[in-house]
Amino acid sequence: MKDSLHSYMKVGIVHPMAFPEGDLIESIKKIAEDEFFGAIEIKSVPEDARDEVTKILATSRLEVGYVGQATLLAEKLDLNSPVPQQREAAVTKMKAGVDEAYSLDAKKFAMLSGPAPPPEKYEQGRELLADSLSQICAHAKNKGNIGVVLEIFDRDIDKKCLIGPTEDGVQVAQTVRRQHPNFGLMVDLSHLPLLKESAEHALQTAKDYLTHVHIGTCILKNKNHPAYGDNHPPFGATGSENEVNEVTLFLKALMDIGYIGAGKQNVVAFEVKPLEGQSSEAVVAGAKRTLMEAWAKL
Repeated sequence: MKDSLHSYMKVGIVHPMAFPEGDLIESIKKIAEDEFFGAIEIKSVPEDARDEVTKILATSRLEVGYVGQATLLAEKLDLNSPVPQQREAAVTKMKAGVDEAYSLDAKKFAMLSGPAPPPEKYEQGRELLADSLSQICAHAKNKGNIGVVLEIFDRDIDKKCLIGPTEDGVQVAQTVRRQHPNFGLMVDLSHLPLLKESAEHALQTAKDYLTHVHIGTCILKNKNHPAYGDNHPPFGATGSENEVNEVTLFLKALMDIGYIGAGKQNVVAFEVKPLEGQSSEAVVAGAKRTLMEAWAKL
């Protein structure tokens, strides 16, 4: 493709994954000062840093997304728990996250489903999840123009979430969207090998509800690799499932469904994490080069 990729999409990056250590404010500044990026995703910001982070983001003109998944995973919260008190605790925490996202002028608030129950409980789990998401969507609508997004994870290998196959995500989205047009799904290239789904299948299945996208890779064949499973290693890691060719196919599938295209500015965000001893800056630069090479092959 000869046209600039930036005229077809807005390139973003998941900050807490790319910069898991070091000075929070300085690393957000690095992204804000890099004109390659048009979007950033952040997790909950400590109160003593919030004013400074808010100033940086407001100046940068970056589109901001909020990573609610980090809180759900860290605190082992479950939006589809059959125990009412547990599910209520997860919903309450996510509503508080929406409030923080709104204060940071975030445009999207992302989450993941809870752990997968036994197969005979899948239907009940989807119903409970849809109810939780509906409550959070209603809260988000009352706060302002924030889109609520459910990210599709794997069910069998690492996170072992209820959602789960893309088809199940769509089933939940159909239910939630009836009442809440501010709801959508996120497809992550990193998760597709774990789901045993092709880019074409996942994106064609989710296209009517797709509102956000991540690109990255995973390690699946070597269980002894430190980044085995859903740990978002850098592109180029030994045993990586997704490299330039897979990113190219993913971009083509995104173009086929109209998520990216001439004049469009939907976000396509890197989710990559340094391995031990690696530089965050080098990993981010490598991700950019991977995307540019894949774009050149379209």
